[in-house]
Amino acid sequence: MDLDTLVTRFSDTTENRQKAIFSTLFIAGNRLQTLFDKTIPALSLKQFMLLSVARQSEEPLTFTQLGKLLGCSRQNIKKLADALVKKGFITIRQSPTDGRAMGVWPTEKAENYFMNDFSPYREELKELFAIYTDQEIESLFTLLSRLYAGIDHLEREAATNENSGDL
Repeated sequence: MDLDTLVTRFSDTTENRQKAIFSTLFIAGNRLQTLFDKTIPALSLKQFMLLSVARQSEEPLTFTQLGKLLGCSRQNIKKLADALVKKGFITIRQSPTDGRAMGVWPTEKAENYFMNDFSPYREELKELFAIYTDQEIESLFTLLSRLYAGIDHLEREAATNENSGDL
């Protein structure tokens, strides 16, 4: 079966389109991770995302905050952070806002990486979206941003069910 057949098979109803969108998000994430991990040897995609989010923050983020932003557990963030420490991309220190938490600080090596080593991959990112118009990019951005609201809704429901013993 090819992609065109799948698209045709799942384009007839809203329910089928929802299934296709869900599957597409999963498959696209896996394909992008495979591509990224093959072509950028210094960092895995997950390490890159942690570093990128930490670098964009105006203040050091804790493992818990990074986990919430990246959609994974504090323990997974700790493992990723430990790997980034070993590679010299971050330091881990006590959070200035919470004495019980550890914060992530990008190092000068991280800044150099984004300014110099990562620049060829920015071109690949442009190529990924080269098939879209500016209006389509804006629409996709808006729709994906709204997807987070749906995910937040599911997380709240799961937490409510967990707290009430329904799960």
